[in-house]
Amino acid sequence: MAAPDELFCWEGDWGLPSVSTDSLVVLAYAQFAGAPLKLRKISNPWRSPSGSLPALRTNQKETLSRPSEIIIHLRKQKYNADYDLSAKEGADSLAFISLMEEKLVPALIYTFWIEPKNYVDVTRRWYAEHMPFPLNFFLPGRMQRQQLEKLRLLRGDESLEAGEELEKELYRDAAECMNLLSQRLGSHKFFFGDSPSSLDAYVFGHLAPVLKSKLPNGKLQQHLKSLDNLTNFCTNILLLYFPRDGRESSSQKTSPQPEAGDFDHVPNKRRKQFLSALVALGAMLSYALLSGMVSIQHVQREALEEPPDMQPIGSHDHEEEGDD
Repeated sequence: MAAPDELFCWEGDWGLPSVSTDSLVVLAYAQFAGAPLKLRKISNPWRSPSGSLPALRTNQKETLSRPSEIIIHLRKQKYNADYDLSAKEGADSLAFISLMEEKLVPALIYTFWIEPKNYVDVTRRWYAEHMPFPLNFFLPGRMQRQQLEKLRLLRGDESLEAGEELEKELYRDAAECMNLLSQRLGSHKFFFGDSPSSLDAYVFGHLAPVLKSKLPNGKLQQHLKSLDNLTNFCTNILLLYFPRDGRESSSQKTSPQPEAGDFDHVPNKRRKQFLSALVALGAMLSYALLSGMVSIQHVQREALEEPPDMQPIGSHDHEEEGDD
């Protein structure tokens, strides 16, 4: 019997199996389709076979990163949550997924990665607290720049400026999208009958973080909570398919990861942290040299200076979890 495919994804919080939309989409679809994946929840994308999350490493050693590619691969393996959909339902599913990409995703990027208070108090704080040192100093900022570039591409505007006008426009489009999803769902449990499909996975993956996170600027969250059927939809999926995550959310940071080994015992813990820091520091310096961020003649001087605006956030007592 072939070994199961391995799915690498961001770890969870807020009562969710993952804090990442793309990871949630893949996790939900795999659950709906009954795909037997070996799950590795981590907080260091450099430990992923693709350098990003989510990532699926197949038993043929192929690596897939985009949720759509992973779902197509699972369908080819006969794990198809859309098997019972009619041609019209399949077309409707694609149309709604495209609508979310156009209308909802830009607002989600803005909410979590651009809006100043949400980014500083929630997004950057979470990733900085969960990533291992020293990656937590610079990876959240790099991820933010990548998300800003994605927003510019989605909007077709290279000179995109964050501000009140942009926020209003993005939230208006997102509210319209959520209203259409709410109308399509109606009083049904799932979008196409009694069984969840890929559309249910996409809607859950995009809306659950908005519903469950503690956002200082919660305009998008307030509108979602006004749509009872969509909030119940997300809650029901969590109860049916991810019941452990809601129960473990309060103790998640202190619970041992399933892959943790002897390194997590007290005598070895500090040694592991020290070695991990050395390896990560070497990787960071190599990245800086290769990308031209630092020239060789300045490495010694700059290494002794603390970079501006790179203050560590929160405690690092749990940095080792999820990276074993």
